[in-house]
Amino acid sequence: MAPPATPPAARTPRAGRDLPVATVVGLLMLAVVGASLFVRKEGFLLLAVLAIGAGLWELAQAFARRGIHLPLLPLLVGDVGIMVSAYIAGPEALFVAFMLTAGGVVIWRVLDGNGAPALRDATAGIFAAAYLPFLGGFVMLLLAMPDGAYRVLLFILLCVASDTGGYAVGVLIGRHPLAPSVSPKKTWEGLLGSVVLACVVGVVGLRLMFDGDPVVGVFLGVATVVTATLGDLSESLIKRDLELKDMGSLLPGHGGLLDRVDSMLLAAPVVYLILNVLQPVV
Repeated sequence: MAPPATPPAARTPRAGRDLPVATVVGLLMLAVVGASLFVRKEGFLLLAVLAIGAGLWELAQAFARRGIHLPLLPLLVGDVGIMVSAYIAGPEALFVAFMLTAGGVVIWRVLDGNGAPALRDATAGIFAAAYLPFLGGFVMLLLAMPDGAYRVLLFILLCVASDTGGYAVGVLIGRHPLAPSVSPKKTWEGLLGSVVLACVVGVVGLRLMFDGDPVVGVFLGVATVVTATLGDLSESLIKRDLELKDMGSLLPGHGGLLDRVDSMLLAAPVVYLILNVLQPVV
């Protein structure tokens, strides 16, 4: 006799997500972000500051598992300073605010003493400042442009397309692991799905929003996928070292907030530079 079939309730989704919950939460986040962008851009700035702050808190909780204590207060102050400076005063202010934050983190932690642990914590704090508010500041540079709401929307849609295309194709036909020692569920087939969907979004989005060149849209799509995938794999390396499945549980169906923005963080500077050079403000 054949063994009894596994009851539907006992099956685990191949890609490890609660897809209905993840879809609803994802659509709600897109709606909130879209409303903030086109009602008042400062509303999106506030959301970004809060999101980066939540990401810093998640990272601090994760690092604490290894006895590394991030100087959270100066990082949160630096989050506000870096993001607001980038939005108001541009790239130079972004860099200066980051350097001030890094200095503040070192001074704050060194004043607490404890020798070698203080140096380790300060180093981790500078990494956190670079990883979250500094990279997030490039989204604020996009936002500050006259057509910044559309630029940020295109950036978000590109990252969503990269994630969605990779997830869908990887679940359906993924067979060859992309980086099995880092993220076993990522496949080369999924990467191809990411490239195709991101290029479509890049071409259509650039054409509709800016009347841009389709070739630039393809370049934008490929560049987004490459950097977003590297960002995702980088966070996977951190989680593997910390023995974590997710960075947190703030977003049902998605894990932590860092699990959603990891790919965006590394993609933000690249998208900003490409749009700034190849699709300048008219």
